[in-house]
Order: sequence, then C-alpha cells, then structure tokens
Amino acid sequence: MTINLRRLFAGLVAGTAIAGGVAVAQHQLGSYAAPNLGKVSQPAARELTDDSRYGAASYPTFEVGLADGAGKSETQIYCGVCHTTRYITMQPPLPAATWDAEVQKMVKTFGATIPEADAQKIAQYLHEHYTPETRKQ
Repeated sequence: MTINLRRLFAGLVAGTAIAGGVAVAQHQLGSYAAPNLGKVSQPAARELTDDSRYGAASYPTFEVGLADGAGKSETQIYCGVCHTTRYITMQPPLPAATWDAEVQKMVKTFGATIPEADAQKIAQYLHEHYTPETRKQ
C-alpha cells in the first residue's frame, strides 16, 4: 500500500513541477505578459481583391453497380433516399428471410415511406441477386 502512495505522491510532485515550468516558460515568452492579455494573436485575414477567382469542384460520387433486374429502380429510388445503395452490395450474402426482415425494419422501425407493393419488389430483387444462392461475386 505504501508503494502505491509513494508513486502517487511522486507523480503529483512531478506533474506540478512540469506544469509550473510550462507556466514560467510561457510567461517568459510573453504569452501571459500584461500587455498581451485580451489580445488576439492571430493575423488579420488577407483582403480579397476584385480580380480574384474562386470555385469549387463537383462533389465526388461513387456509383454502385447494383445487379440488373426487376426491382432495381425501386431499390435505387427508395433505399437511396436514406442511405447509399452501397450498403446493399457491401453486405455479406444474406438469406431471403433476412432481406425480408431488413426491408420491414426500414419501413416499420426507421419510417421509410415505401408502398407495400414496392417493398415486395425490393425484397424480391434482393432475393434474386443478394442471397448466398444467387450472389454473383
């Protein structure tokens, strides 16, 4: 027990010494000198000139290659509202029942406004292209 208390005390002494040294060094550098208190040490922004040209590049996008088939457009439209369709392609091949549960979770839990007919098309599309039996990769 005394060893731990000695280490704790030694750590506190060392920490206090370091903090004191840092404060003295900053004071000597002028950071805490009375004339500098309340002043902003950052340089002023450069003036913009009338002949300056500024622009922005287009935002880079990555087009995910979903498998072609019936239900692809519904999947892109409804799933792409909340997240990228990359979430579909980066999943391991899931059983059909799991895809059904995922589609229902998006509708019932997360509030996706997918009409029931389109939800069935999406689930069928996922069954046909992204299950262990049908995934091509």
